[in-house]
Amino acid sequence: MIPAFSTSLQLLGPELILAVGALVLLMVGTFAGAAANRLVTGLAVAVLLAALLWMWVYGENGLAFGGAFVLDPFGRFMKSLALIGSAATLIMSVGFAKDERFDKFEFPVLIVLCSLGMMLMIAANDMLGLYLGLELQSLAIYVLAAFNRDSLRSTEAGLKYFVLGALSSGMLLYGISLVYGYTGHTNFQAIASLLLGAERQLGLVFGLVFVLAGLAFKISAVPFHMWTPDVYEGAPTPITAFMAAAPKMAAMALTVRVTMEAFAPISLDWQQIIVFISIASMLLGSFAAIGQRNIKRLMAYSSIGHMGFALVGLAANSQEGVRGVVLYMAIYLAMTLGTFAVILAMRRKEGNAEQIDDLAGLSTTHPMMALVLTIMMFSLAGIPPLAGFWAKWYVFLAAIDAGLYALSVIGVLASVVGAFYYLRLIKIMWFDEPTTGFVPVAGELRLVLGVTAAFTLFYVLIGGPLGTMAQAAAASFF
Repeated sequence: MIPAFSTSLQLLGPELILAVGALVLLMVGTFAGAAANRLVTGLAVAVLLAALLWMWVYGENGLAFGGAFVLDPFGRFMKSLALIGSAATLIMSVGFAKDERFDKFEFPVLIVLCSLGMMLMIAANDMLGLYLGLELQSLAIYVLAAFNRDSLRSTEAGLKYFVLGALSSGMLLYGISLVYGYTGHTNFQAIASLLLGAERQLGLVFGLVFVLAGLAFKISAVPFHMWTPDVYEGAPTPITAFMAAAPKMAAMALTVRVTMEAFAPISLDWQQIIVFISIASMLLGSFAAIGQRNIKRLMAYSSIGHMGFALVGLAANSQEGVRGVVLYMAIYLAMTLGTFAVILAMRRKEGNAEQIDDLAGLSTTHPMMALVLTIMMFSLAGIPPLAGFWAKWYVFLAAIDAGLYALSVIGVLASVVGAFYYLRLIKIMWFDEPTTGFVPVAGELRLVLGVTAAFTLFYVLIGGPLGTMAQAAAASFF
């Protein structure tokens, strides 16, 4: 019993680092007072990077705590994306939080606790482990969305997200109870084994639908997207950047693991659901963004659309499809962080600017900032040879190989429609008359802008090793 327990602790070493780190940071912030706010942020980044380092140096594949959690190449890859997203968000938020006067030590502590929830979500191999990680992540985000208590918009965003999130959690729990009632198991492998040798029951399919509905809420897929535009707009911009990046990695990883492991024997049932929400997300994300004037709302609809594109790979139900999803999420993370770094840099002396028209003439006032945002917009639109093109290429190729021709055609058409509003931003930056310029870009934002722009622009040079890692991650299920 003791060796098994020690092995479980080693497998979940990164999660333990985050849990202990969050408690230590909470004590440091409590006893050191306001003077420790920046110190706690720096230490939180160090804790996140330490968890990442442990996972790659000491991480081994295996099951932990009686099969409730699993560490495999897929989990290791997706956990890395989540940790990188969390650390980058904290780095980007330093200057903004100080200017907006909400640089409190609770902010990085909540980010670390949310990251712990994401790690448990990605490692979940049991319905109870799934719910434990998901709720830990969600509770932290509810508080983060309403973190700026002096802002009415932020408070409203937190309340909306909490109410709708509680509804989705109820749906997820109901689905889990149905699955358990019809199978007698909560472990993913045990559920799959029972489904493999038994006749499919209608009640179980209802349970599957409710589970996928709860997960679709977390990736803001249609028709469970209604919270996304309001929460993205209302939450403080660093927290919006965090919600658009790291939690999406965990939620998509969990969706892939649940469908490819627990419900693999009834793939025909969940494929229909995934195809529907994929098409709906791509179309709504493409068309609804056209009339937006606030850049954070625009990115909300863009996020909905991109989750639809990523689900195209999952709908293929193949190793190449999962590989496409993994690569898509890695590239989406870089594009999102780069875009939100520009949004955070849109600051004037009187405060933050969020309207698309504020970007007018950016090429004249801040040429490098305009160049980076242009790269990101072209990549989000899927223009070759940038990284965003290859992200869509892999998922559409997997869908075509699986015979999902209609889904692929709709995806390509939705991508063309979505290119319109990305190109409109580029037109405003390069051809409109400049307005009042922004303050100089902070050093931490320049770092994120440079790294993400280089990744997006030169992806063709580094795509090989990343593709190999994604292939190994996808092989975890086959």
